[in-house]
Amino acid sequence: MATKTLLSVVTRQDDASPGMAALDAAIALARREDAHLEVLALGMDQTQVGYFYAGASAIVYQETLERAQADAEAAEAMVRKRLAAEDIRWSVDRAVAQLGGMAELISQRARFADLVVLPRPYGAGRGPAEEAVVEAALFEGQCAVLVMPDGMAEPPAFQRVVVAWNQSPEALSAIRRALPLLRKAAAVDITIIDPPVHGPERSDPGGMLSQWLSRHGVRAEVTVLARTLPRISDVLMRHVRDRDADLLVMGAYGHSRFREAILGGATRDLLETAEVPVFMAH
Repeated sequence: MATKTLLSVVTRQDDASPGMAALDAAIALARREDAHLEVLALGMDQTQVGYFYAGASAIVYQETLERAQADAEAAEAMVRKRLAAEDIRWSVDRAVAQLGGMAELISQRARFADLVVLPRPYGAGRGPAEEAVVEAALFEGQCAVLVMPDGMAEPPAFQRVVVAWNQSPEALSAIRRALPLLRKAAAVDITIIDPPVHGPERSDPGGMLSQWLSRHGVRAEVTVLARTLPRISDVLMRHVRDRDADLLVMGAYGHSRFREAILGGATRDLLETAEVPVFMAH
């Protein structure tokens, strides 16, 4: 399936914010794919449903809501100004949401998009809103997400792609959704780290996946790596650099989000340090 609808979400009113850099990448990708770009300008209502702030009055809550609405309007104006001179098809909408209501709001838009283009949700200057947007698109929206690294406003050509394969449903979902990109790539590297000695692929790790991809016209080879570093993410990123790859495809959140938030995991680690765009699905 071709990529014909892109979605991006802007949560900050700053031309230099990561969200605006991701928007620039989405614009370039929409032009490259001849796709329609939808942008949601989001204002965050910082009040929390179910809690009562001692001494707070209805005026305080109203002021918080009005501030969120003003933030959304400012973000919308900034996005419209950025898109006005572009030669792509685009639309902009604005909304206000509390953190607890983010999933429903984002999922309603993500489920009708082919790809959501977002900045990385972890790292300096990020808050819970960025993480909630990514997770809502992946889980409730059931959409693939392209996470752009900081400072990359122009997406690369995606000619050299590393595919992280661990036989999981999440990894297979990401690969299926990435097929339009993989078909166009000059080289696809199916990367397997410490394959299990017992299992359906024990004698030929990645063989069935490579065969299936070849039938779709994808030129793929298999690389089996040992876990020579403490974190899987470090091994993957070293391999990405060794291959001079410009895209990493991987399944997202094989463990629970709570476990990854507390104990860490490959998804969170990669999104904190990735130097290339990361294509994810769950």
